[in-house]
Amino acid sequence: MSGTPSKIPTRREYIKGSGALIGGGLLAGCTSDSSETTTNGNTGGDGTTSGTTDSDGPYSVTMAPMGEVEFDGVPENVFSLFPQYADMAVALGHGDAINSIYVPEMSGKTMNTYYERLDGVSFEWEGLPDPLENGLSKELLYQLDSDVHFLDPAYATTQNNWSQSDIEDIQNNIGPWFGNFYSGTHDNPPEGYRDGYQYYGLWEMFGKVAAVFQEQERYQAIQEIYDDVLTTIEDNLPPESERPTAVRVTYSDGSFFTYHLNKPGYWLADTRPLGATDAFAEQDWGSLWGTVDFETMLEADPDVILHLWGISPGYYLDEIQQQIEDHAAGQQLSAIQNDRFYAAGMRYQGPIMNLFQLEMTAKQLYPEQFGEWPGYVTGEPYPEIPNEEQLFDRQKLSDVINGNA
Repeated sequence: MSGTPSKIPTRREYIKGSGALIGGGLLAGCTSDSSETTTNGNTGGDGTTSGTTDSDGPYSVTMAPMGEVEFDGVPENVFSLFPQYADMAVALGHGDAINSIYVPEMSGKTMNTYYERLDGVSFEWEGLPDPLENGLSKELLYQLDSDVHFLDPAYATTQNNWSQSDIEDIQNNIGPWFGNFYSGTHDNPPEGYRDGYQYYGLWEMFGKVAAVFQEQERYQAIQEIYDDVLTTIEDNLPPESERPTAVRVTYSDGSFFTYHLNKPGYWLADTRPLGATDAFAEQDWGSLWGTVDFETMLEADPDVILHLWGISPGYYLDEIQQQIEDHAAGQQLSAIQNDRFYAAGMRYQGPIMNLFQLEMTAKQLYPEQFGEWPGYVTGEPYPEIPNEEQLFDRQKLSDVINGNA
C-alpha cells in the first residue's frame, strides 16, 4: 500500500446500527482474548516506563508483543478497536482522544450506562467509526492518522488482507501499535508472535496504558479503589460449598453460547474473583466457550444465568428472556423460575466497567452478602444502589477521573 487515501469519509458514515449484533461473531465469542492473572500490586505504575516521565517526552512503555514502544509525547489522537482501551482512556481523563471504537452504539451506550452514575464522566461515541464494520482497513488507519493504535499487532495480522509488512507500514508511517489481545482468554497468538508473548491481567494492562498517557498517579488511585473492592469481595464470600452454580451465556436462535467463569483471562475479570460454581466447569470446549442447546442447559440447570451483553442495545435482557420463557425447556430452567436470569455486562471491559460489573455480579450471585440486585431496566442507566450497599464510592472514583482527587 502506498500513499494515503484521497477521500476521508465523515465519522457518521461509519456509524453501525444496533441490529443483528450477534452476527459478527465477536459478541457470540468467535474470537479470542486473555486474562487477569495479576490483579493486585503496582504493576504498570512501576517498571513499565523508561526514560523521562515528563509528559513532554520522550519516554517509552514496554508491553508484549510490541516490546519497548517510544513516545515523543502524550498521545492526543488515539485509535481504539475494543472498548476496554477506550474505558481506560476515559478513566485516565483522556476519553476525548479516542477516534474509533467497535460498534460505537453498542460500546458507547454500554460505557455510558455505567458513567451515568459518575459525576462529570461520559464518552462521546456518536460519529466515531467502527474499525471492523467492513473489516480492519489500512485506509481508515491512514485517515485517522493516530498517535498510537491501541490494538495488538498479532490480532491485526489475523484480519483479512493484513500481513506483517502492513503492520510495519502502519507503525513506521503513522504511529505505534500498543495492545495485547490474547490476554483476554490466554489463547495462543498467531505464529510469528508466540515467542515471548506474555499474558497480562486487566489491571496490569491498565497500568501500561496509564504509562502511555503519563497518568500513573490517576492509575494508582483507581487501582486502590479496585483493591478495596477485591478485599470486600474476598472477606464476604460464602464458603465454596454454599455458593450457587452459575453459567455465563449469550443466547441466539435456539442455542446458548456458554462461557466458563473462573478460567484465566481478563474477559473473566468480573466473574473469576467471585468464585461461583461453574455449571460447565468440566466441559472442555477447546476455548473459553462452547455451544449448548436447551436440553443440555436444562440438564445442567444452573442456579444463576448471567447473560452477556444484557445491558447493551440490540441485545437487551428482556427481549432474550421472553424468547427463553417461550421455549418448553427454557421455561423450566431454575434461573428463569426463580428470577435469577440476569443481565451481565461486556467482556471487553476496562477498569471503570470492571468495577461496576464486579459489583453487579456480586449482587446477582450473593445477594445475602452484597445486597439485592435491583435489576436492570432496558435502556436506562446502571441502577441506583443504596450508599451502604455500594462496593465502591462513586464520588471518589469520579473525582479521580476528573482530576479532582
